Amino acid sequence: MAQDHDEVENGFNSSRNDDGHHHHDKKDKNEGEGGKEAEEFSVERAFDGKEVPSWRKQLTIRAFVVSFVLSVLFTFIVMKLNLTTGIIPSLNVSAGLLGFFFVKTWTKFLENSRILRQPFTRQENTVIQTCVVASSGIAFSGGFGSYLLGMSDRIAIQSEDTNLGYKNLSLTWIIGFLFVVSFLGLFSVVPLRKIMIIDFKLTYPSGTATAYLINSFHTTAGAKLAKKQVRTLGKFFSFSFLWGFFQWFFTAGDNCGFVSFPTFGLKAYEYRFYFDFSAIYVGVGMICPYIINISVLLGGILSWGLMWPLIEKRKGDWYSADLSPTSLQGLQGYKVFISIALILGDGLYNFCKVLSRTLVGLFYQTAKLSYDDQRRTRLFLKDQIPTWFAISGYVAIAIVSIIVLPHIFHQLKWYHVLVIYLFAPTLAFCNAYGCGLTDWSLASTYGKLAIFTIGAWAGSSHGGVLAGLAACGVMMNIVSTASDLTQDFKTGYLTLASPRSMFVSQVIGTAIGCIVSPCVFWLFYKAFDDLGVPGSEYAAPFAMVYRNMAKLGVEGFSALPKNCLLLCYVLFGAAIVINLIRDSIRKEWARFIPLPMAMAIPFYLGPYFAIDMCVGSLLLFIWEKIDKAKADAFGPAVASGLICGDGIWSLPSSILALAKVQPPMCMKFLSRRTNARVDKFLGF
Repeated sequence: MAQDHDEVENGFNSSRNDDGHHHHDKKDKNEGEGGKEAEEFSVERAFDGKEVPSWRKQLTIRAFVVSFVLSVLFTFIVMKLNLTTGIIPSLNVSAGLLGFFFVKTWTKFLENSRILRQPFTRQENTVIQTCVVASSGIAFSGGFGSYLLGMSDRIAIQSEDTNLGYKNLSLTWIIGFLFVVSFLGLFSVVPLRKIMIIDFKLTYPSGTATAYLINSFHTTAGAKLAKKQVRTLGKFFSFSFLWGFFQWFFTAGDNCGFVSFPTFGLKAYEYRFYFDFSAIYVGVGMICPYIINISVLLGGILSWGLMWPLIEKRKGDWYSADLSPTSLQGLQGYKVFISIALILGDGLYNFCKVLSRTLVGLFYQTAKLSYDDQRRTRLFLKDQIPTWFAISGYVAIAIVSIIVLPHIFHQLKWYHVLVIYLFAPTLAFCNAYGCGLTDWSLASTYGKLAIFTIGAWAGSSHGGVLAGLAACGVMMNIVSTASDLTQDFKTGYLTLASPRSMFVSQVIGTAIGCIVSPCVFWLFYKAFDDLGVPGSEYAAPFAMVYRNMAKLGVEGFSALPKNCLLLCYVLFGAAIVINLIRDSIRKEWARFIPLPMAMAIPFYLGPYFAIDMCVGSLLLFIWEKIDKAKADAFGPAVASGLICGDGIWSLPSSILALAKVQPPMCMKFLSRRTNARVDKFLGF
C-alpha cells in the first residue's frame, strides 16, 4: 500500500510517500532483491505442477474472516501511529506473514482431520494481504489524524479561529462520508490496468516485493522460515503488549510514567529531548531506512535544539510575551508554519520530479517477455473487468457523491465536487503511474492542492477552511486508493492472482475500512479528552497543520507572526535545494543527504520519538554487524511484533480510560528547586 509521506504523516507507509514517508521496509527491499535473482531461474517453474484456482475460488470465506480480524488489528496500529506522530511504516510484510500463518494453521488442522476441501494457495494469500492493506489504509486516507480532525472544534479552538468554522465530529457522518468518497479511485484506474502492468511494465517496488514474499511463503523452505518468523513476531508482540501494560501503572497524572522519563536531564526534557521507552517507535525505527531516522533526528536538533530556543529569546520583540503557549501568534505559530513550509517545499519538488519521470517513462518502454512474463500475462488478461463496468461505476458513484457531499459539508458546493471529479481520473493516473516508477504515492500533495484551490475558491466568508479540508479528503481518497489498487494488480500479476479477485478484495477491504476505521477513531476520540492537544499522548500534529494550510489558502499570510514568512521562505527554498543536491550527486553519496519531509515532522512535535527510532536503527545495525543473514530474515518480524503489541495495547488502554479506571501511581521527576519547595510546603 503506498501511502503518502507527510503523514510522514503516514506517513512512512508501504511505499515512499509524498509526505516524507516512504521507504520500503527493509524486508520488502531484501525480498525484492532476492526476487530479481530468483527471476533468472524462473519463479513460475517452481509452481508448474500447481493448478491456479479460478477467481471465484481465490475469494474464500476463510480469507475474508482472517482479513477482517487482521484489519481490526492493523487499524488500531495505524490509528495510534496517525494520532501520535503520523509516521506509518510499511505493514505489507506483517499482513502477508500473519495472513499466511492464520490460514495455514487452519488448513493444517482441517488436513489432519481429513476434511480439507481447498488447499491454501498464494493467490488466496494475496487476496488476504490486499484486503487488509486496503482496510487499514482507510485509517490513513480517512484523515483521522489530519484533515478530518482538523475540522473539529478541538483543533479550531487551539487555532483560535472558530470564526472560520468547524464541524462537530459524529460517527454517522464520518462513515457516510468515507463510503461516498473511498470507492471512486478504484473505478478510475481499472480501465488502465493492462497499460500500467503489461504495456508499460511498471515496477511498483512495494507490490513486487510483497509478491516475492508471498511466492516464497508457498515454497517448502519459505514456509519453514515463515513459521520461525511468526514465532519471533509472537514473542516480541507479547513483550511489547506487556511492556505497555506495565508502563500504564505509573501514569496516574500529567507527565507521569516512563513516557516522561528525563533521560538526558530536565533541561533537555523541557525541549523534548528524551527517550520515552516506546516499543512501537523502536519497531518503526527498525523498519524505516537509516536515513529517515537520522533525518527526523536532525530536524529535531535543528528546530528544538537551535531555532526555537533562539526565537524564544525574541519574546516581547517578535511576538507578545503575554500570549498563551498554544497561540499561533506566538512561538507555536513559528513551529506550525515553518513545518508547513518544509512539507510544501519537499512536496512541490517531488511532485515535479515524479511528474517529469512519468512523462519521460511514457515514451521509453522496453519489451522483453520471459517464460514467467508470458504465463503471468496470459492469466492476467484472462479475467477481464469490463471497461463499461468501470466507467458506469465511476459515474454512478460520482453522481451520488455530488448530491450527498454538500449535505454533509454545507460549505462544499456541488460544483466544487464536480470539478474535483472531472480532474480526479487524470490525477489518479498520474499518481498511480508515478508510484509504479518511484514507489512514491503523492496522495497528500494532491490533497493539499485541493485545500488551496477549493478553499480559495470558496473564500473565508463562505466557509473556505471547511470546504478546503473536505475537498482534501475527497481528493486524497481518490488518488490514494487508485495507487493502492494498481500496486495490488502488480502483486496479483506476480502471484497469478486474478485482477477480478484483486478488485473484489480491494472493494471489500475498503468497505471494512469505512466502518472499522471510524469506530476505532471514535474509541480514541471519546477515551482521550486531550486528543489533538500539543504535548499530549495523542497530539495528532497534522490536524493543526492541515487546518492552518486551509487558513493560509483562505486568508493569505496576514496572520503570521513577525519574520515568520521570511523563515518560511528560507525553509521552503532549503527543502528544494536539499532535494536537488540529493538527486544530482552519485547514489553512494546521496544516501547520506537528509530528507526534508522527514526533518519537518519534529519541528512541531519535538524530537523524542526520533530518539526511539534511532535506538531501533542502532539495534538493527548492531544485529546486522553480528549476523546479517539472521537480521535480514528476522528483523522485520521483531519490528512488526514491537509495533503490533504496543499498537494493540491501545485498545485496552482506551477501554480503561472510557471506564474512568485510574492507574494506581505516578512516577514523576522534579528539579531540586521544585523538590525543595514541595518539602517546605509539606513541613519537612
